[in-house]
Amino acid sequence: MLPLIWLACKAIVSPYKLKIDKHNMEGIKPPFLVYGSHNSFMDFYVTPLALKPYRANYISELEGFENFGEWIYRQVGCLGTRKFINDQHLIKNIIKVIKRGDVMVIYPEARYANVGTNSHLTPSVAKLAKLLKVPVVTINMQGNYLQQPIWNLKERKGAKLHADLKCVVTKDEIDKLSVDEILGRISKELTYDEYKYQLENKIVIDDEWRAEGLHYPLYRCRKCGKDFAMTTSGSKITCKYCGDSYEMDEYGQLHSEAGETIHIPDWYEWQRGFVHEEIREGRYKLDIPVRIWALPNAVNFVDCGVGRFIHDNSGFSLEFDNYRSEKHETLRFPAKSMTSLHTEYDYRGKYGPCVTLSTYDDTFFIYPTDESRDVFNPTKIQFATEFLGGLYK
Repeated sequence: MLPLIWLACKAIVSPYKLKIDKHNMEGIKPPFLVYGSHNSFMDFYVTPLALKPYRANYISELEGFENFGEWIYRQVGCLGTRKFINDQHLIKNIIKVIKRGDVMVIYPEARYANVGTNSHLTPSVAKLAKLLKVPVVTINMQGNYLQQPIWNLKERKGAKLHADLKCVVTKDEIDKLSVDEILGRISKELTYDEYKYQLENKIVIDDEWRAEGLHYPLYRCRKCGKDFAMTTSGSKITCKYCGDSYEMDEYGQLHSEAGETIHIPDWYEWQRGFVHEEIREGRYKLDIPVRIWALPNAVNFVDCGVGRFIHDNSGFSLEFDNYRSEKHETLRFPAKSMTSLHTEYDYRGKYGPCVTLSTYDDTFFIYPTDESRDVFNPTKIQFATEFLGGLYK
């Protein structure tokens, strides 16, 4: 199927003028390990073209198998897993891919970028590289987020795509470099800012609805300081309490009526600080009713009804009627066991915002009820999870 995959990928990216640059790739042949930035579903179309003429295996969350079909996912080389769990079976499968002489592609952030900026990577990324003892290649993709940001999945035709493929650690260097040194090289090459890329390259995205959905990642008002205050319409993001408003220009920058210009990732990181402060002061707690769906396999979701979702300094608690035992149970996910979590802002265009929690046997998709919708924000929950899990100090 490899020629068909290349043909389909080329057709999909063609409107966006993809440019691929390769660095330090002379003499690099399979097997090797690829770490990629993760901005949108477009990543899965750009990566095969960047790796041509070699085929690759990819790690995918089980939800992708259910959505697109297990057969097609297997044919394109996907290995199934669940996000943010310690999956030893996945490690064994990765080793098998390398031993048979293939390319292994991993998107270590494990979720799409909320505002087009990279997440912190954990030392496990470098430890895996040392375990496999093969060259480490990075692919940093630009424009994929701009074409289809997670907070509004409408395609933006003005986006332009670029990919940098680079060997950052050779096979001879693997044993010589420390985990920290390898992690440093990978993190450096997978640092990105999509709005900076857009501004510097004067990429015009002038769709009238270009700001709609931005209130999911930018939920806190910069003027009155209220959480879950922002709404969006057209090209504007506005506070529903104090009326403070910003216009998103054609280069992705926000402008207030008073003349202030805001870089979207700066607003996003500004919010993170308040969540950290809440946690340090012992004020952070979410205890709300939620709607729960379980995904036990690659075939179907199971409706678990309404349950209770609790998040505090100890981690997550999920109270619900477990379809497996037919009993009301509480699952606990200790804070230190998760460095982040998967978030969605409008899942499949019909379910609304959600977060997921996984065990080895199930992935639980958690949505707000009508009662909790005003205080359920995936971005804030993610900020808290990352801080409590030790990703940020």
